[in-house]
Amino acid sequence: MTMVEGIDARGMQHCETTALGVLLRNEGLDLSEPMLFGLGSGLSFVYWDSKGMSFPFLGGRVKPFELTRSLAAVLGLELRVGETSSPRKAWQNVVAPIDAGRPVGLQLDSYHLDYFSSKVHFGGHVVAMYGYDEHDAYLVDTAPQGGAVSTSLAGLARARAERGPMTARHRSFTITAPENLTSPRKRIIPAIKTCADAFLHPPIANLGHRGIEKTAGQVLKWLQRSDNPREDLPQAALLMERAGTGGALFRNLYRDFLAECAQLIDSSHLRTAHSLYTEAASLWTQVAALIATAGESGDAKNLMQAGSLLHELSRIERDAMQELSKL
Repeated sequence: MTMVEGIDARGMQHCETTALGVLLRNEGLDLSEPMLFGLGSGLSFVYWDSKGMSFPFLGGRVKPFELTRSLAAVLGLELRVGETSSPRKAWQNVVAPIDAGRPVGLQLDSYHLDYFSSKVHFGGHVVAMYGYDEHDAYLVDTAPQGGAVSTSLAGLARARAERGPMTARHRSFTITAPENLTSPRKRIIPAIKTCADAFLHPPIANLGHRGIEKTAGQVLKWLQRSDNPREDLPQAALLMERAGTGGALFRNLYRDFLAECAQLIDSSHLRTAHSLYTEAASLWTQVAALIATAGESGDAKNLMQAGSLLHELSRIERDAMQELSKL
């Protein structure tokens, strides 16, 4: 058995920030999950629907692995990424750092992991790996998935090799912190402004505040859009609240990030944005509940209510991001 010594195998709410936490703590940098999410400019919004999809998808964060790249860039960390189509080379990319005492981040499809209770294909899942033996890999996943967990090497190989939406070719990565690390506190404002700018000026109408406004109109048709509304609508609500989002489609995490920032930086813009995101987080949880109830009851009135809350959310989040862009 080969293990990285002294790993702090703490599971958090969201998969990518959980893995980043493990890798950074091993480098002597211990940041809260909201701070990791915010410094990585992780908050976003996407409404995604296409002919090939059985039901629309609402996303509340940037694309998989973008958060990791942003966080490394903003803190001046050395991010080494391996991608390959060769399973043998992919395994070498993992065991070499672990043998040298460094945990490794992996992007894979959670469907093939032994400990996952819900068997759904999601190719953007991220875990940290810190050890292995002849049969199993030792991983850190989110707290809801068990924190420190293990899966068979065969299952891990399948999860890494899977192709499809959001997958990457056996992606693995390590992080090294320089000796003269930039103070995270000094990087807060640039990270916030990057996030606000992307949210306020989306290139297409499916993203940012425009995406939320678009969803307000689309959600009214969701009972007709689905072949199985009793399943699809509650599932959509569950993904918003529980699927590694920290609740309220990542808005709880961003609210807590802004609260942490407001204690470090004296700014009325930060305080205003924090109170707006506190309101937004609570409304997103209400929207999820209304969508679930609409699916269970078949009553479109719930979707009308959800639509009007989404109109409100588009305005609230736009106002909050406008405050943050003034920092």
